[in-house]
Amino acid sequence: MTSTYTAKDISVLEGLEPVRKRPGMYIGGVSSAGLHHLVWEVLDNSVDEAMNGHATEIIVTLHDDGTSITISDNGRGIPVDIHPKLKKSALEIILTTLHAGGKFEGQNYKTSGGLHGVGASVVNALSKKLVATVKKDGKLYEQSFKLGKPTGPIKKLGAARGSGTTIYFHPDPTIFPKTEFNPDTIRDRLEIVSYIHKGVKVVWDDQLSKKKEVFQHEEGIVNYLTKIMAQRSARPVHDQPFVLEKENGIRVQIILQWTESTDEHLRSYVNGIPTGSGGSHENGLRAGMTKALRNYIEIHKLTPRGVNLQTEDLREGLTGIVSIFIPDPQFQGQTKDRLNNPEVQPQVDGLVRPALEHWLNNNGTMANAIVTRAVMAAKAREASRAASAAVTRKSATTNRLNLPGKLADCSSNKRDRTELFIVEGDSAGGSAKQGRDRAHQAILPLRGKVLNTEQASLKKVLENKEISDIITALGCGLGADCDPSKLRYGKIILLMDADYDGHHISTLMLTFFYRHMRPLMRDGKIFLAQPPLYRIDIGKETHWAHDDEDRVRILEKHGGGRAKIDISRFKGLGEMMPKVLWNTTLNPKTRALLRVEIDDGLKTEQVISELMGKDPGARFNFIMERAEEAEALDV
Repeated sequence: MTSTYTAKDISVLEGLEPVRKRPGMYIGGVSSAGLHHLVWEVLDNSVDEAMNGHATEIIVTLHDDGTSITISDNGRGIPVDIHPKLKKSALEIILTTLHAGGKFEGQNYKTSGGLHGVGASVVNALSKKLVATVKKDGKLYEQSFKLGKPTGPIKKLGAARGSGTTIYFHPDPTIFPKTEFNPDTIRDRLEIVSYIHKGVKVVWDDQLSKKKEVFQHEEGIVNYLTKIMAQRSARPVHDQPFVLEKENGIRVQIILQWTESTDEHLRSYVNGIPTGSGGSHENGLRAGMTKALRNYIEIHKLTPRGVNLQTEDLREGLTGIVSIFIPDPQFQGQTKDRLNNPEVQPQVDGLVRPALEHWLNNNGTMANAIVTRAVMAAKAREASRAASAAVTRKSATTNRLNLPGKLADCSSNKRDRTELFIVEGDSAGGSAKQGRDRAHQAILPLRGKVLNTEQASLKKVLENKEISDIITALGCGLGADCDPSKLRYGKIILLMDADYDGHHISTLMLTFFYRHMRPLMRDGKIFLAQPPLYRIDIGKETHWAHDDEDRVRILEKHGGGRAKIDISRFKGLGEMMPKVLWNTTLNPKTRALLRVEIDDGLKTEQVISELMGKDPGARFNFIMERAEEAEALDV
């Protein structure tokens, strides 16, 4: 049997019926995000009044039922006079008709968040009750609605002082599975509104939890950046942020600051509306910023040798805010998550590039800090990419059968109680193996020359037997694959001779960990042992001195009597008896360890790059500046 398909099968949805039938088309869905989108639509109308200079205060109230909201402003008030064509009040038309509003012609609003004329009517359609109250021309008006339809005509309630609009609405539980609003979500959005529209007073009245807050920020996005930096615990690499506020066809507010963080954190807004998916304004900012930085680097000849700076390197660690105000924003969908205006990108680019370049040239110290930060990101990226391509899963294994043959492992499976000592030389390794706590302390001796990983390619690093054994013994991977949670030991302790050669080897090892296993440093897993350089016998008492200064201090404190003084200098850890090594260096109860921490990431990067890199100039300058300190060289 063939079914018929004729004109009578065609449905025509009138008025606000399409919204109730397909709410997802208008608010993105009926989940919590869709529910809160109702708040944003009404809020945006009040914000539009504020951004155009007609309102100074917005009040948002969450009622004690947790499911209804009132939003009011002291703007001009929605018109209530009769529309000449439709013969209804403008208030009723705006709240019951799709694509009705005062923002199409551009005469009443220079910029606004709502331009489609559907926001207020969509909220009305999806609410079981909505009440609109308007103060205008000295009078107070009110009209109520149910499911998008008026329950009666507009009423004049009497006289009123001032002007403004108040919208109360209660979402329809037959549309939304859950109609409980999240107070924190609304509060956070209101606080952002107060940052983006500086000077506007935004009141949050949470009657559900009996809390009332007032947000007002005279410095706008400058205050906002301070809050973001504190929330993210982001440490800046330069003191003052770059701030741009300019109007040239569009109004632009931008603030940028580079940090030691490894990601980019950019928040963008169009006419006060958050654009989580970015768009042409973000693209324009990134393009202008990149051009300005590259021009500065080229003009000042700061391009580092052997490092290819990519756009992502210049943006790493950036924390910023871009807020623009334009007459006719073209958003991607009614949820307004992305700006599509193609003309905005070159406009923002054209404002950012010259302004940022001028700021860089006039703030050399901060500009150089940003460039150094980018170089640091480039080196880390290249190391991570090479590591991902070259390091196999086998190198990060926890299978003891694949561990290096020279590793004297410990027997305990409790990682937090275990320690790996990386020891200089077989002789010292032998003493450490005999003197250690076999249950909790593993020993890995280094043989031969330790590679300077700052000057070597990753391929050469991985081909080095000593480095390869360390990677395998630790079991946590390398570069981008370095995962401290997979580390086989609770502590990694560098145990080197207490002389200049030992310090040099420790520096080489720290360079390797910083460049290729930095998360271990970040998590405080790397330590330096403090073996003695001298044994000082004063009569029947024995003292251990870690260095020459320590020796002098001990002699001044204990050597003033008649007791015989005997000083022995260890040529290396291999000369120590295992018991002595245990008591002075290995025993957790009597030893001293130095935890390796990165307090200043930028300074650390500069020191390692200059003193361990291929350019000998920095090392020469370092030596000459400290030549007077070299009283006795261990040669």
